[in-house]
Amino acid sequence: MERWVAYAIISMLFAGFTAVIAKQGLTGISAELGLTLRTLFVCAFIILFGLLAVTPAEIKNLQKHHYIWLALSALTTAGSWIFYYKALKMGDVATVALIDKGSVVVTVILAWLLFKEAITLRMMIGAMLIIAGIITLAKK
Repeated sequence: MERWVAYAIISMLFAGFTAVIAKQGLTGISAELGLTLRTLFVCAFIILFGLLAVTPAEIKNLQKHHYIWLALSALTTAGSWIFYYKALKMGDVATVALIDKGSVVVTVILAWLLFKEAITLRMMIGAMLIIAGIITLAKK
């Protein structure tokens, strides 16, 4: 197995735990307060990780476009988290998490449009199954 696949699987496992743990953490508080507190913890953990993993030479190589694109990524992450926590506070954790995973379909389309990544028949079938799963589980 390639290393990036292992990393993606580990990410998937952490993300799965994240939704369940967050839902429990929101008990008795607003989604806004929960998200704010969680983000402070994430910020502290990531800064510590960066101090351990990033070399000073790498920091010197940063260019303007790195800041712009990563700031835009942070903005879209913030939007995603804000609405995810609002949905998590009000809805069933499994349904919210599944709908959120519809982002895979958006990602595939954007990767095709922006990076000219191929969309194979296998990917189209997978995307349709994700959409079908979202529709099936989101309906009450």
